[in-house]
Formats: sequence, C-alpha cells, structure tokens
Amino acid sequence: MTTQHIEETLSALPRRYPGPGGGAAIVRDGQVLARHSWGFANAETRRPFTPATLFRMCSITKQFACALLLDAFPDPTVLDRDVAARLPNLTEAPPGMLHLAHNQSGLRDYWAVAMLHGAPVESVFGDVEAEKVIRGTRSLHFRPGTAYSYVNQNFRLISDIVQDRLGRSFAELLQERIFDRHGMRRAFLAADTRAMPDGTTGYEGSEATGYRAAENNIFWTGDAGLGASLDDMIAWEQAIDAQRDDPEGFYNRMSAPVAFADGAPARYGFGLARSMPFGRAATGHGGALRGWRSHRLHIASARLSVVVMFNHMSDAQGAALELAAAALGEAGPPAPVHGESRLPGIWFEPETGLAVPIDEAASRLRMRYAYPPEMLDRTSAETAGRDATRLKLDGRDDTLTMARPQENRVTTLQRRTPGEGRHDVAGRYRCDELDAELTVINAGGSLYGGFSGMLGIGRMERLQPLAEDLWLLPCLRALDHSPPGHWTLAFARDENGVVIQTRVGCWLARDLSYRRLPD
Repeated sequence: MTTQHIEETLSALPRRYPGPGGGAAIVRDGQVLARHSWGFANAETRRPFTPATLFRMCSITKQFACALLLDAFPDPTVLDRDVAARLPNLTEAPPGMLHLAHNQSGLRDYWAVAMLHGAPVESVFGDVEAEKVIRGTRSLHFRPGTAYSYVNQNFRLISDIVQDRLGRSFAELLQERIFDRHGMRRAFLAADTRAMPDGTTGYEGSEATGYRAAENNIFWTGDAGLGASLDDMIAWEQAIDAQRDDPEGFYNRMSAPVAFADGAPARYGFGLARSMPFGRAATGHGGALRGWRSHRLHIASARLSVVVMFNHMSDAQGAALELAAAALGEAGPPAPVHGESRLPGIWFEPETGLAVPIDEAASRLRMRYAYPPEMLDRTSAETAGRDATRLKLDGRDDTLTMARPQENRVTTLQRRTPGEGRHDVAGRYRCDELDAELTVINAGGSLYGGFSGMLGIGRMERLQPLAEDLWLLPCLRALDHSPPGHWTLAFARDENGVVIQTRVGCWLARDLSYRRLPD
C-alpha cells in the first residue's frame, strides 16, 4: 500500500473517531512509518495532544508487569507459594503465578466484585480496598488452568509479589528494568487515576451529547497503571523489533505459545492477547478507563506495530485494525450475511447462571453475555459467530451450543420464554461468601435492586425483566470503565413456589449464591 494511503487513513482518524484528542503511530521494520497526533490533551486549558503527551495506557500495563516478572524471575513458578499466601481464605487449590499471568486463575475480577460489596461508582479504590477484596476470596469460578477469564487483580498480585520479593517498589523496578532499558523516557507508573502530571484529561460523552472530564479514583499497579507517551510506545515497539531474532528476547518469551491444562492452545498469555487479524498471527492488548481508550497491535511476520491513543471513549481497537490494514494493503472486513436467524431470544447458561439475550442489530446478531455486547455474523438460520464465539442451534429450538475457544469452554444454553416476571422476588438476600447483601424493592410497581457490603451502599437500579425469575440488574457505570455491564439475577423457589435464593453473576464474576433473608 502506498505511503499516501497510509497517511490518508491516519489523518482520517479524528473524523472517524471524533473526540477531544488522540495520537497514533505505525512502526514497520523498526522504523516509524507514520505518526500523527491531533486535538487537545486538555480541552479546558487548550493543551495540545502531541507525541510527548502523557497518556493512561490502562490494561496495556499488564504486559509490562509480565515483562518485569520474567526479567526478575525467569521461572515464575518459584512464586506460586507467594500467590497462595495472598489468598488465605480460599477453600480450594490456589492458582499459581503462571495462571495469573495467563488469565487462567479462576479468580473473580475484583473491580466487578467490588460493586457487589456496595462500592459507589466513583469511590476511591486503593491498596486497602484491593487487599480487602482479594483476601476475602473464598472460592473460584473455575479450576485454575482449565479456562480463561479476564481478571485485573491477577496482575496486581504479580506486581505486589515481585516488589515484595525484590524489596523495591514496582514503580522503581519498572523504571530501571523496563523503561530505561528500552528508551521509554517519559514512561512512569501513573497509579493515581485522579490526574496526570502534565494535565492530560480523559473525557466522557460524544459530539452529540457534549464532553466532560471523566472522574476516576482507582489506584492502579500492575493491572493498569502505566503512564506513557506515544513516543514512549514507539520506543517499546522498536525494542520488540530489535530483539525479534533472539529466542530469549523479552517479547519472544512473552508471546510464545501458551496452553490450558488439557493441552488446548490458549489465546492469552503474559498480558498479551493472541489474535489472527487478516489471517496473520498477532499479539497486543487494549486499554480502557472512563475517558480513556488505547490499543497496540504487533504482527511479527510483517514486523509491523500499530499504537492508538484516544482521550475519549471511541473504538481504539477498530482504529488500530484500520491502520494495520492500510499498512498491509488488506481490504476491509467482508460484508455481513443477510437472512433469517432462529437464534434471537432469551437464553440461559445453567453452568454459570448467566442470562444470554440475543437480538437483531442491523445485519448482525448482538449477544449480551460478556461486556460490551458481542456482535456476531449470521452464517445460517441456525448458526452465527466470529472467531471468539460460535453458536449452533440443535434440531430443536430450545437448546443452543455456545463454543468460546478463547476461554476453552463449550456450553449449552437453554431458551427461556420472555416475560415480565413476578414481583414477589422483592426482599433482602445475603451472600455468605462475600458477607454482602442484595436488596430488591418494589417501588411503586417497578422493581429496583442494589448491593451493599464492606465498601458501602451501592445505588439502586431498575431491574430489567427477561423471563420468569430471570432479571438483569444494570451496572453500566462502575469503578472501572464499564464492567460488569449487567448482573444476572436468577431466582429459585422451593416446592411451594416461595422464592428462597438467587444466583448472581456476570462474565467477570460468576455464580455467587444469595439466600433470601426473613422479612
């Protein structure tokens, strides 16, 4: 593809992904092929967004925590006992250090669980709160090594354990062993999300609604604490290219094949997601917080890297794929298949207790299981999917097989008849495992629910009925940028039809039992 086309694609990003500001770069063969920044890092002070602007890279931090882990401990399993020591109340076999690094730990995500503990949306969540939630873990939602689930505290545990073992702060270790070594001159651990040293601000909203500065109060470490400029990330990509032929090079070790306990290949390891854009093996990661979006992508066979940063909530991954396509001379995605589908409806996954609503969305199907909802291509009236998720209806209409190879899971979904639900589910429910409560109130004919626990009293949200005894409790604003999206509330009754308990869960934190308390 011509350099002109690449520059045109890069220059079009502010129009295609509008917002206060941003930056992007393409690195090929270790050289900067294109670099562009636009708009404002702080719209109020009129500070421009430049390649030197400090940015919250958010979850892209995870690969840096793993780079430090491997640099300090070439065999991470020597830290397995350290992991167990930080989960003193766990009643089953604990995960090991590699389970953490590969998101195979079976832990429930602590930012999601914090909402069950009543954490207000924009409350402070620092070391004290994190330790309370992590130490309180009593069970896992799958056996370590058998499946995948995205868990932020996996990487907080990694950074905490490494710094305790080495007797120096995570920030100092990153600076000395990673940033300085790889020419990332402005990079630092931006643990406090309330402000950046140069005043760069993340924004909520859109051009239709207007923008306002996002408020965040999380204190991050190895899960999402990296602060870096576009030039810093270019240096990271160049360091990756420079060691491409060294089997023991840091990135080659991090991006080597990873497997589950049964030998099935895993698509995530050492803080890096594995994918196949344009049929080419790639590694990378996204980053997201309220007001911030970023993505980096590396295609080793083409010696190509792409980095995108938005200080607003546009699709950084989509932008990164557009730039990669332009650099590789690839066409855009194929047109969707039109036609009838028998898949829309309300589905339920008995294994996890999660609702799986599927509906029509333009020419695709939208499945609300993880968050954000997944957009699936219709491949026939009985099938749909993409690389990460595949659905197949059996000979009847009441059973749907869902294969999620990235999670190493194949499950069966049951169709549920849509309905308004009965209001006798109102009441108080207690989760003994979390020492937390759910309150459901009939407020003038509408049901509202809210969580409470050691972190506070969460806000009440109107419940959304799906089917008989199956409801959703919205949680679209949380400590993190959006999880969990919606909690499934699956109520159960005794032989007399009296509600006795509910299963509560989301993709990030599944299958927690709440018993109904006496009125």
